[in-house]
Amino acid sequence: MATDLPMSPELEQIDGEIHDIFRALQNGFQKMDKIKDSNRQAKQLEDLTGKMKECKRLIKEFDRILKDEESNNPPEIHKQLNDRKQFMIKELNSYVTLRKTYQSSLGNNNKRVELFDMGAASSEPVAEDNIQMASAMTNQQLIDVGRNQMDQTDQAIERSKMVVAQTVETGTQTAATLTQQTEQMKRIGNELDSVHFSLKKASQLVKEIGRQVATDKCIMAFLFLIVLGVIAIIVVKIVHPNNKNIRDIPGLAPPAQNYQINNRRLLWTEAFIGV
Repeated sequence: MATDLPMSPELEQIDGEIHDIFRALQNGFQKMDKIKDSNRQAKQLEDLTGKMKECKRLIKEFDRILKDEESNNPPEIHKQLNDRKQFMIKELNSYVTLRKTYQSSLGNNNKRVELFDMGAASSEPVAEDNIQMASAMTNQQLIDVGRNQMDQTDQAIERSKMVVAQTVETGTQTAATLTQQTEQMKRIGNELDSVHFSLKKASQLVKEIGRQVATDKCIMAFLFLIVLGVIAIIVVKIVHPNNKNIRDIPGLAPPAQNYQINNRRLLWTEAFIGV
């Protein structure tokens, strides 16, 4: 739908793009009725959906620019442009409704061929001549296709079982390894406690030895002082034997005076006996 409304260059460009998309949507939906293959219809509908998304983006851009230029346009022109926007929105909504109708129809048709679509699980498109409708297949073909699907399902189940078994085995090995590591950590903890106890006992023993060594040093120093005193007395006694201020050391020889008195007593005793 062309319009003669006065627009800015940006609005005019967006309006032209939206008009082109509406024309493409109209032609596209007209072709949908001529396409009989469901896959081609789905592809056509996907392309039309992309165009509708682009149209929605352009309408939002049209609305944004219209609000920015509201102060520059007369009220009547702004109202006409706003009506133009509302018309585009209604036009787009009509195509959205039409898309939902075709999509619902395609969904019902796909339910008939979903079981027999051999490429449904693959990311690659399947050739159109390889797709068979259930209504066009004989009973034997239906049985063969069903058996093939069951075989594939059984194989997938077997592979899943193998994966589960491997996972369980890996989990068991991991649990056993964790148990061994836990026991090893407990042993290490016990050994660390023993080492700590030994270090504590060794520290106490070192302290006791230190105290004994200190005591022995004091005793040795005291004995050394005594020996020095005794040696000093002996030296002084030898140098000054007549010094009365120096007492005799027990165990040493008596002074010479005492020795003479004893000799006199012995001589007197012998003389007395002879008389």
